[in-house]
Amino acid sequence: MDLSIFTTAEAWISLGTLIFLEIVLGVDNIVFIAITTDRLPAEQQKLGRKLGLAGAMIMRCLFLCFAAWLVSMTHPLFTLDIGGYQLDVTVRGLVLFCGGLYLIYKGIAELRSVYSLSTEKAEAETGERKHSHLISLPVAIGTIMVMDIVFSIDSVITAVGLANHLIIMIIAVITAVIIMMVFIDAISDFINEHVEMKILALFFISAIGILLVLDGIGINSGIEVLDMHMEKLMVYFAMVFCLGIELFQMAYNTRHREFVQEQHVEQLKRVVMGYPADPSNAVDDDLSDDEDEKRGIKKR
Repeated sequence: MDLSIFTTAEAWISLGTLIFLEIVLGVDNIVFIAITTDRLPAEQQKLGRKLGLAGAMIMRCLFLCFAAWLVSMTHPLFTLDIGGYQLDVTVRGLVLFCGGLYLIYKGIAELRSVYSLSTEKAEAETGERKHSHLISLPVAIGTIMVMDIVFSIDSVITAVGLANHLIIMIIAVITAVIIMMVFIDAISDFINEHVEMKILALFFISAIGILLVLDGIGINSGIEVLDMHMEKLMVYFAMVFCLGIELFQMAYNTRHREFVQEQHVEQLKRVVMGYPADPSNAVDDDLSDDEDEKRGIKKR
């Protein structure tokens, strides 16, 4: 292992760029891990996230060790002629297509579960907040590791294209996963505690699945920004935009709730002190008394 490469600026630039891209391209994986581990018993969810990310890291490092084979996955296995449209079928395309179909199924199934209030019904029956259909820890980790193959194909190919040394690519992957491990609990808890965010995450997963299916059959704009297809970048932008709206709405609801509570406390104070509960009513009463006096009506 030649560590002298780290004496060059090119190596450090490649490392920093790869870490950034691994984190950006890993957002959809984090969301998927959060949704999957939510099916675990509460006491196993944090462990499941950590082990899931660790398993994902192992898968990516193995991919990098077989970088030459991975790049060959883009070579056509055979060609299909569909109504004049020539489709080159590759291993990468098949993996993306099947993985995309699974994400679409996963997103729709989870949305259906949210809509049917399965968690709330299970909580009402048992007195504990849990899903009506729990999964085991090995199943969750296995699912995360298998789906990481789908999520990591493009990012690993990107790493192979950007860096010339395996050690740089592996360090970038490990560093990115460690950074994601620090934040994944907070992200997962935030998604699972706010149903609006969970619904948004599920729609995001479904949208990514649709893009993977289209990419698997060779339908894309061909325009890339930050080593991502323009379509995927647009989905990311839409997610961030919707996330901003939801966060603003949550902040507004919190402030409004606090304001209403303060008003209730103020009303109670006025009642205890012998004042009318609503100051506006007191003003109305004074005005009505003045009008009665003008008419010569005396109150008893």
